[in-house]
Amino acid sequence: EFKGYVFRIGGGNDKQGFPMKQGILSNQRVRLLFKKGMSCYRERRSGCRKRKSVRGCIVGPDLAVLSLVLVKKGAEEIPGLTDDNKPRRLGPKRASNIRKLFGLEKKDDVRQFVVRREVKEKKSKAPKIQRLITPQLLQRKRYFKAQTRKRMEAGKQMKVEYMKRVAEYRQEQKEARAAEVAKKKKEKK
Repeated sequence: EFKGYVFRIGGGNDKQGFPMKQGILSNQRVRLLFKKGMSCYRERRSGCRKRKSVRGCIVGPDLAVLSLVLVKKGAEEIPGLTDDNKPRRLGPKRASNIRKLFGLEKKDDVRQFVVRREVKEKKSKAPKIQRLITPQLLQRKRYFKAQTRKRMEAGKQMKVEYMKRVAEYRQEQKEARAAEVAKKKKEKK
C-alpha cells in the first residue's frame, strides 16, 4: 500500500516512553546532560541543567511509536492522509508574501489583495499586514533621521563652544600665573 512513497523518520518513543534524540548513533538508551536549547528538554529554571534518559536515533525492535514525515508521494492514495485536500485556513500576513502569492508589482496596493475569511454572516476577518510601507512610516523614518542629524549637529556645536571656552580658560590661567610670577619677582627685588 506504501509503494513509491518515501518517508523521513521524524522521531519516536521506545516502549517505556523515552524519546528518540537526533545525533545519538545507537539503538539503546543513554543518559545525557541537557541544557537550554537542546531537544527533549524544557528548562524549568534559568541556567539549570539536567541529566535525562533518551533513546538513540537508530531504529530497533524496542520502539513503540515512530513518527514519519511524508517526503514523496507514491502511486496510490493513503486513506485519511493523502486522499483529502485541506485548504490553508489563513492567507499570508507579510506584505512581500502577499505580493509573491498574487504576483504583484511594487506599485500595486497590497491592501486590496489581503485574504479575508468569513467569521459570521456579513462579518469577515483579515490580518494586519506586516512590513507594509505607508506614507506615515516613511514620515516617521524621516523624522527620526532628522532628529539624529539635529542631535549630531548640536553635539558638534556644543563641542566647538566647549573647546573655545577651554582655550579661554587656559589663557586666563596662563595670564594669572604670569601675573603671580611677576608679582613674586617684584617682591624679591
